[in-house]
Order: sequence, then structure tokens, then C-alpha cells
Amino acid sequence: MSAEIRQLANEIHQQRIRDARRMSPIDKLLAGPRLFERACWWMAVGLRNRFPDADESEIQGLIRDRLTLKRQRESLP
Repeated sequence: MSAEIRQLANEIHQQRIRDARRMSPIDKLLAGPRLFERACWWMAVGLRNRFPDADESEIQGLIRDRLTLKRQRESLP
């Protein structure tokens, strides 16, 4: 990654932090589900790219499988 791209990414990250600090408590509460939805959307994009013949129910199943695996890994000692 070039220094310019790294600098831009850092500036975007810092702006997001400033924006989050200005959010009201209710907006912060609502941000969690929104971020989860966005993460699932991006995961679906990646899965559609990896499995172009998969239909929507298969993509949703793959997302569920990955989320289940993540929860299992987090519960390990």
C-alpha cells in the first residue's frame, strides 16, 4: 500500500472516530445493527464472487455457517 493511500485511509479512520464521538447515545445503540448488516452485505458480496453459481439461499446459508463458526471460535478457552 502506498504512503498516500495509507495516509488517506488513516484520515478516513480518524474522521469516523470523530463522527462516532459526536453521535447521540441512541445513534450509537442503532449503529451496532447497522454495522452488522453492512458486514453481512460485504460478506455476501465476497461469497457471490467466490461462488458465482450459488443462489441467494445458498449465500445466506454460507453466511450463517461462517457466523456460527465465528461464535464457536470465540467461545473456545
